[in-house]
Amino acid sequence: LEWYDRMRRDLPWRRETDPYRIWVSEIMLQQTRVETVIPYYQRFLQRFPDMQALSAAGEDELLSVWQGLGYYSRARNLQQGVREVVERYGGQVPDSHEAVLSLPGIGAYTAGAILSIAHNKPEPAIDGNVLRVFSRLLKIEEPIEKPQTKRRIETAVRTMMAAIPRYGDITQALMELGAIVCIPRNPRCDECPWMKYCLACKDQVQGLLPKKKSPEPPRIVEVYSGILIEDGRVLAMKRPAKGLLAGMWEFPSVETAATTDTTGEGLQLLYALFRAAGREVTVDSQWRTLTHTFSHREWRMRVFLCQASPLAGQTVDCASWMDAERIREATWAGPHRKVAAWVSEEFRELLQEKGK
Repeated sequence: LEWYDRMRRDLPWRRETDPYRIWVSEIMLQQTRVETVIPYYQRFLQRFPDMQALSAAGEDELLSVWQGLGYYSRARNLQQGVREVVERYGGQVPDSHEAVLSLPGIGAYTAGAILSIAHNKPEPAIDGNVLRVFSRLLKIEEPIEKPQTKRRIETAVRTMMAAIPRYGDITQALMELGAIVCIPRNPRCDECPWMKYCLACKDQVQGLLPKKKSPEPPRIVEVYSGILIEDGRVLAMKRPAKGLLAGMWEFPSVETAATTDTTGEGLQLLYALFRAAGREVTVDSQWRTLTHTFSHREWRMRVFLCQASPLAGQTVDCASWMDAERIREATWAGPHRKVAAWVSEEFRELLQEKGK
């Protein structure tokens, strides 16, 4: 704590005592670097300064403000949780572990962070930083993913919290130590307040810890996308309400398992999708390719330019024709954001602005 009082970074959420704002910061910081989060956090709170504002927002507006942070289910769960707090708790974030843990999108770590930082409750928040610090401090050679390893570290944190009632500061001090000193590679041991107590440092094995299970390689998915421009607008479709990139916009696309087949099956599926949207298409050419890696899958995208003739009586609810302004405003799914930028640039003269 003495080290933290001297060395902690001046971060915007550390100036806050409002549980809602601390909640927002913890959700944004999941799987995202502090430097990346800061401008998004400030912009988000300018638009949604309190729970009532976020609760009343439409999904398109929410995702537009969140766009660029990725993992969009975090934003949806945050809003759903905020709405539940507004409806069930009168807009006051509860201070019991069971109540906070029951909110959408909140797991054990986020519950501990909100309770300790916002409510000064003795609840540990065990994130990757804390796991790394204690795996070295105690020289734990079991994989940190194991439940018994996490329980051992949680017990250690609870023991610390029992010693002095600065629970929120203990949570943030441990995170800070892992973020700026006990870093994954080349830890700065000579700057660490626990250097002389650290068993891994004593045995010079800190660079080998923590032990982790070997990650599974991402699953390769072939994605076929079609660009169809008619009357100054391009056809786009909204992804399903659940699943990867739920509710976001994309150009008409189909997914297939990675195969040695060049384009045959994927294009047939793409033709069928366009028919459902009321167009019989032919492919002019393969226009662009790109690769986008998610945590557990890798999209290998082929983008085709298409021509079409209309089909009578055909339509799908998820389809929309977008002009240039709408393309800029839409919340695009993952790599489709880059494709949208390509379309806007390459076909600027074909795409119309509203009112023109």
